[in-house]
Amino acid sequence: MNASTSESLTRAIAGLRAALGQRLKGKQHAVDLAVSCVLAGGHLLIQDVPGVGKTTLALALSQTVGGEFRRVQFTADMLPADILGFQAPNPTTGDLVFHPGSLFGNIILADEVNRASPKTQSALLEAMAEGSVSIDGTPMSLPKPFFVVATQNPFDLDGTFPLPDSQLDRFLMRISIGYPSPEVELDVMTLSAAPQPPLEPVLSTTQVLELQNRVSSVSASDLIKQYILDFVHATRRAPGLLRGVSPRGTQWLFRAAQAWALSHGRPHVIPEDVIAVAPSVIAHRVRWQIPPSHPLDAENQLKDILKTVPSPL
Repeated sequence: MNASTSESLTRAIAGLRAALGQRLKGKQHAVDLAVSCVLAGGHLLIQDVPGVGKTTLALALSQTVGGEFRRVQFTADMLPADILGFQAPNPTTGDLVFHPGSLFGNIILADEVNRASPKTQSALLEAMAEGSVSIDGTPMSLPKPFFVVATQNPFDLDGTFPLPDSQLDRFLMRISIGYPSPEVELDVMTLSAAPQPPLEPVLSTTQVLELQNRVSSVSASDLIKQYILDFVHATRRAPGLLRGVSPRGTQWLFRAAQAWALSHGRPHVIPEDVIAVAPSVIAHRVRWQIPPSHPLDAENQLKDILKTVPSPL
């Protein structure tokens, strides 16, 4: 990659962060986490109370990142074929013709994902894990890039099917947006109820794939790698946890730190990059003795564990 291309991609990342920050005011950290998740090639779970901007952030991502966008409102009666697709005979020739489901896009908004039945959730799991789906036993590749943004309400339990650990593990990050500050909420309160115009695309699908490949080239010293391992091992012996981070979680934490560094214009990982992404990458991958009542509480407990690990600097 030549210098001009590199500078162009760096400007595009900055433009993406700025555009999303304008749509979700006062929540730049959540915006930066979402951008890093895209660059790392993972999937994003936004879990919070209704009305704080979960769908707003997901829709803004779909508008600023080029490619085909599909929105799926999950319900208990949704079948796997609704999202995977199905084969039906052509009325003229009698040949089987494949009709793609809603997963055949680049950015998929899975709204209220925990309202889907376990069978439909399993179909989504395969797509997220493998980047492909199986139709009548035949594997079919999904478009690239393929990015799932799922939302769910942590408190609304009626008519929901909690995501199993294997499904949660397929999400690179779980983030919560939280309530806005009084100043931001005042602006929101006085905004017109009319729909906001769509955002302009900032990154093309080709640029997204280039950036995802570039994340792997972000360097990290042996001290940084040991810092990540020390934190992971600390979760495995923390008194409040029944289960610590798995090796897959370690891999994702390292890649998320690389993506965070890249999104902030650095060619190498520093301790602050690890600190910035660790709670969102790890909190949904561990098992608590007393489960926190809110995702932000879980992240705060992970931050406390992280404070016990000496920084390499």
